Amino acid sequence: MAVRVDLNISLDGVAAPADPTPENPMGADWGRLVEDYMATRTFRTRVFGDTSGAGTTGIDDRYAAAYFEGVGAEVMGAAMFGLHSFPDDPEWRGWWGDEPPFRVPVIVLTHRPREPIAFANGTRFEFSSESITDAVARASDLADGADVRVGGGLSTVRAALAAGIVDRLHVAVRPVVLGRGGRLWDDLPGLDTGYTVTSEVAESGVVHVTFAR
Repeated sequence: MAVRVDLNISLDGVAAPADPTPENPMGADWGRLVEDYMATRTFRTRVFGDTSGAGTTGIDDRYAAAYFEGVGAEVMGAAMFGLHSFPDDPEWRGWWGDEPPFRVPVIVLTHRPREPIAFANGTRFEFSSESITDAVARASDLADGADVRVGGGLSTVRAALAAGIVDRLHVAVRPVVLGRGGRLWDDLPGLDTGYTVTSEVAESGVVHVTFAR
């Protein structure tokens, strides 16, 4: 069992674009970060339900497929689930409709109590105010020997990195400079010294950098 993180970031380390709005909750530059990931065949199939076979293959698609493989449980923050955008809607069930792409138990970190939400495809959202360390430990029990993914958002990932509980960090560095937004690396000096670091350049120009214990 390993604790994993996968993020899309810019050349200047931005993982959370600036100026989110209710109409564009991920920020105006989000599309620039994830354009190549969203174009992959795996993403189109798993998230959009597109079974036509459309989408890019190659290195980006291989990493997109690996994102979903071997994961038995997930931990995410309230913003990734959408609770910051829809704080007063008791019927809010997340961004993903009736078939969330996770298909495993997901612990959502929030101080707003909510009843669990279960979906037919195996996704089950549970809501908790526990610490990131405790949430990952509980997710490990739920994963039944498979990996745990810390899915986001940025503050949740940074908390896990600061706590030293991430075994594998993969960042897809897209060759764009955003110049503003929340950066992954701030206040994490020397993070690389605890890992073996490898990199691979995709056909799209995205550099896939992996930090592994």
